[in-house]
Amino acid sequence: MTTLSPAQRPCASCPYRQDVPSGVWAEEDYAKLPAFDGPTWTQPARLFLCHQYDRGDGRARVCAGWAGCHDMDENMGVRVAVATGDITLETARAICHYESPVPLFASGAEAAAHGMREIHNPSPEALAAMIKIERVRHDLATKES
Repeated sequence: MTTLSPAQRPCASCPYRQDVPSGVWAEEDYAKLPAFDGPTWTQPARLFLCHQYDRGDGRARVCAGWAGCHDMDENMGVRVAVATGDITLETARAICHYESPVPLFASGAEAAAHGMREIHNPSPEALAAMIKIERVRHDLATKES
Protein backbone atom coordinates (compact mmCIF):
# COMPACT_ATOMS: atom_id res chain seq x y z
CA MET A 1 0.00 0.00 0.00
CA THR A 2 1.47 3.35 -1.02
CA THR A 3 0.86 6.77 0.45
CA LEU A 4 -1.14 9.16 -1.71
CA SER A 5 -0.19 12.62 -3.00
CA PRO A 6 -1.14 15.74 -1.02
CA ALA A 7 -4.74 16.95 -1.16
CA GLN A 8 -5.51 19.96 -3.37
CA ARG A 9 -5.46 22.20 -0.28
CA PRO A 10 -4.22 21.74 3.27
CA CYS A 11 -6.92 20.58 5.68
CA ALA A 12 -8.84 23.17 7.68
CA SER A 13 -6.87 22.25 10.84
CA CYS A 14 -3.43 21.80 9.24
CA PRO A 15 -0.73 23.12 11.60
CA TYR A 16 1.09 24.71 8.64
CA ARG A 17 -1.85 26.96 7.69
CA GLN A 18 -1.59 30.56 8.85
CA ASP A 19 -5.34 30.78 9.41
CA VAL A 20 -5.58 27.81 11.81
CA PRO A 21 -6.02 28.82 15.44
CA SER A 22 -3.16 28.33 17.87
CA GLY A 23 -3.28 25.41 20.28
CA VAL A 24 -5.22 22.88 18.20
CA TRP A 25 -2.61 20.11 18.36
CA ALA A 26 -0.62 18.60 21.22
CA GLU A 27 2.81 19.96 22.10
CA GLU A 28 4.53 16.82 20.75
CA ASP A 29 2.80 17.29 17.39
CA TYR A 30 4.05 20.87 17.04
CA ALA A 31 7.53 19.75 18.17
CA LYS A 32 7.81 17.57 15.03
CA LEU A 33 7.49 20.46 12.57
CA PRO A 34 10.88 22.26 12.91
CA ALA A 35 12.82 19.02 12.31
CA PHE A 36 11.93 19.27 8.61
CA ASP A 37 13.49 22.76 8.29
CA GLY A 38 17.12 21.63 8.47
CA PRO A 39 19.54 20.29 5.87
CA THR A 40 18.50 17.05 4.20
CA TRP A 41 20.81 14.83 6.26
CA THR A 42 19.36 16.15 9.56
CA GLN A 43 15.68 15.68 8.64
CA PRO A 44 13.49 12.81 9.80
CA ALA A 45 13.60 10.00 7.25
CA ARG A 46 9.83 9.75 7.08
CA LEU A 47 6.90 11.42 5.41
CA PHE A 48 4.67 13.79 7.36
CA LEU A 49 1.14 12.55 6.75
CA CYS A 50 -2.18 14.34 6.81
CA HIS A 51 -3.97 13.95 10.14
CA GLN A 52 -7.22 12.94 8.44
CA TYR A 53 -6.24 9.26 8.24
CA ASP A 54 -4.10 6.83 10.19
CA ARG A 55 -0.77 5.66 8.76
CA GLY A 56 -1.53 2.40 6.95
CA ASP A 57 -5.06 3.49 6.01
CA GLY A 58 -5.57 3.09 2.27
CA ARG A 59 -6.56 6.76 2.13
CA ALA A 60 -3.40 8.03 3.92
CA ARG A 61 -1.79 10.92 2.10
CA VAL A 62 1.11 13.31 2.49
CA CYS A 63 0.24 16.46 4.45
CA ALA A 64 -0.40 19.24 1.92
CA GLY A 65 0.79 21.91 4.38
CA TRP A 66 4.06 20.06 4.91
CA ALA A 67 4.57 19.66 1.16
CA GLY A 68 3.83 23.35 0.58
CA CYS A 69 5.98 24.67 3.42
CA HIS A 70 9.24 22.77 3.05
CA ASP A 71 11.65 22.34 0.14
CA MET A 72 10.57 18.90 -1.00
CA ASP A 73 13.40 18.65 -3.55
CA GLU A 74 15.72 18.47 -0.52
CA ASN A 75 13.48 16.36 1.72
CA MET A 76 14.89 13.18 3.28
CA GLY A 77 11.46 11.64 3.90
CA VAL A 78 10.49 11.86 0.22
CA ARG A 79 13.80 10.31 -0.83
CA VAL A 80 13.46 7.41 1.60
CA ALA A 81 9.79 6.88 0.72
CA VAL A 82 10.65 6.53 -2.98
CA ALA A 83 13.51 4.14 -2.19
CA THR A 84 11.30 1.94 0.02
CA GLY A 85 8.31 2.01 -2.32
CA ASP A 86 6.08 3.87 0.16
CA ILE A 87 5.37 6.41 -2.60
CA THR A 88 5.58 6.20 -6.37
CA LEU A 89 7.75 8.48 -8.51
CA GLU A 90 4.53 10.15 -9.67
CA THR A 91 3.59 10.90 -6.06
CA ALA A 92 7.12 12.20 -5.36
CA ARG A 93 6.79 14.57 -8.32
CA ALA A 94 3.38 15.75 -7.08
CA ILE A 95 4.87 16.40 -3.62
CA CYS A 96 7.86 18.29 -5.05
CA HIS A 97 5.69 20.47 -7.29
CA TYR A 98 2.91 21.10 -4.78
CA GLU A 99 1.83 24.73 -4.25
CA SER A 100 -0.70 25.58 -1.59
CA PRO A 101 -3.69 27.71 -2.54
CA VAL A 102 -3.83 29.04 1.05
CA PRO A 103 -1.13 30.93 3.00
CA LEU A 104 1.27 28.69 4.93
CA PHE A 105 3.96 29.50 7.46
CA ALA A 106 7.43 29.93 5.94
CA SER A 107 8.92 27.15 8.08
CA GLY A 108 8.08 24.36 10.48
CA ALA A 109 9.59 26.48 13.28
CA GLU A 110 7.15 29.33 12.52
CA ALA A 111 4.22 26.91 12.40
CA ALA A 112 5.27 25.32 15.69
CA ALA A 113 5.74 28.68 17.44
CA HIS A 114 2.27 29.78 16.34
CA GLY A 115 0.70 26.49 17.41
CA MET A 116 2.37 26.51 20.83
CA ARG A 117 1.46 30.13 21.64
CA GLU A 118 -2.01 29.31 23.02
CA ILE A 119 -1.62 25.61 23.69
CA HIS A 120 -2.52 25.97 27.38
CA ASN A 121 -5.40 28.35 26.72
CA PRO A 122 -6.95 27.50 23.32
CA SER A 123 -9.50 29.87 21.83
CA PRO A 124 -13.11 28.85 21.14
CA GLU A 125 -12.09 28.46 17.46
CA ALA A 126 -9.27 26.09 18.44
CA LEU A 127 -11.63 24.06 20.63
CA ALA A 128 -14.10 23.79 17.74
CA ALA A 129 -11.29 22.54 15.47
CA MET A 130 -10.35 19.91 18.08
CA ILE A 131 -13.93 18.64 18.16
CA LYS A 132 -13.95 18.28 14.36
CA ILE A 133 -10.66 16.37 14.49
CA GLU A 134 -12.04 14.00 17.13
CA ARG A 135 -14.91 13.13 14.78
CA VAL A 136 -12.43 11.95 12.15
CA ARG A 137 -9.65 10.49 14.31
CA HIS A 138 -10.86 8.53 17.31
CA ASP A 139 -7.28 7.49 18.11
CA LEU A 140 -6.22 11.05 18.95
CA ALA A 141 -6.75 12.40 22.45
CA THR A 142 -7.31 16.15 22.31
CA LYS A 143 -6.83 18.47 25.22
CA GLU A 144 -9.70 19.41 27.49
CA SER A 145 -9.95 22.92 28.93
